[in-house]
Amino acid sequence: MITKTIDRNFSNMRLDRFLRKAFPNEPLSVFFAVLRKKKVRVNGKVAKANLMLAEGDLVQIYENFKSLDSNINTPQKPLWGKKPTYTSLEYLKENLDIVLESEDYIVVNKPSGVPSQPGSGTRPGESLVEMLWEWGKNNDLDFKPTIAHRLDQETSGLLVCALHGDTLRELTKLIREHKVDKYYLALVKGNLKKERGSIRLSLSRTNAPQGSKMKVTEEGLSAVTHYSVKQHFQNFDLVKIKLETGKMHQIRAHFAALGHPLAGDTRYGDFALNRELKKSCSLNRLFLHSTRLEFDWKGKHIVVDSALPKELLSVLQNLK
Repeated sequence: MITKTIDRNFSNMRLDRFLRKAFPNEPLSVFFAVLRKKKVRVNGKVAKANLMLAEGDLVQIYENFKSLDSNINTPQKPLWGKKPTYTSLEYLKENLDIVLESEDYIVVNKPSGVPSQPGSGTRPGESLVEMLWEWGKNNDLDFKPTIAHRLDQETSGLLVCALHGDTLRELTKLIREHKVDKYYLALVKGNLKKERGSIRLSLSRTNAPQGSKMKVTEEGLSAVTHYSVKQHFQNFDLVKIKLETGKMHQIRAHFAALGHPLAGDTRYGDFALNRELKKSCSLNRLFLHSTRLEFDWKGKHIVVDSALPKELLSVLQNLK
C-alpha cells in the first residue's frame, strides 16, 4: 500500500490528476485500473476519479506501482525531448533577477533573449522555467516554481511566478479575470496621431514554417490594447501600454496593423528601419519591456516596477 498526505500544492485538485502528478512514470491505464477496481481510498473511503482533494486528505493506494521511488516532486519526462540539464549556478545568477520575493510568489525580471519556457530551438537549461526549477531546488522548495503568464523571448521585463500550487491557481484566475494590470514600454515607428488611445482589433493565429504570427481578422479573438505617448522623437514615439487582453504577440500585431510597428521587431516590423537602428543605435533586440505589474493579494495592493534595461536606454539617448 502507498500512502500520501495532500499538502497545499495539491489541494483543490481532482484525484485522477493528483495520481498522474504523483506517479509521472506510470501509464494512464494503471490509474484507470486502480480506480475502477476501487483500490484507492481517501480518508478511508473508496474514491472516484473526479473527487476534489483538500489539504490534509489521506490518500491510500492498495497497489504497488513500478515506480515506488516516484514522488510528487519528480519532474515528468519533458515533452520537448531529452531531460534538460539544469543551468549552472553562474548562469543562474547572471540571468535570474528576482525583483520581489514573498512567501507565495516571486516576481522576476526576464532579460531579452531568454525564452519563458523550453521549446524547439532552446538550449537545455536556459529557459526561465528551468532557471526557476533550479532556483527552487537550491532553496529546498517542495513545489517547482511556475510562471503564471509568459513574455515573448525577445521581450524583457516582469513576470510573476508561483511558489505553491494553490498560489498558481489563484494567480492564473486573477489573470484570466483581467485583475492583473500589465504595463509595457515600447518604441514604435513614426509619430502617432493621438497622444493616447485604444486599439481594438481582433486577432487570429496563423502558422507558417517561419513561425506563428497573429493576423488582424474580423472573425478573430477580441484583443484590446491601451496606450499613451510618453515621449516624441523624430520618426519615433516611446509609448506606455496597458493590456486589457493578453493574446500572443498582441502589442506587436496591433501596432504593426496601425502602421507603427515596434522598433527591432523581426517578425512584424520594418526590416530596413531595423537595420538602420542596429547601425546607428546598436539596437539588437525588440524594443518592448514589461515595466509594471499591479494586482491585489491577500488584502494588499501590489505594485512592482522595472526600469528600461540599459541597452534600451542607450537607444533613446542616441535618438535624442
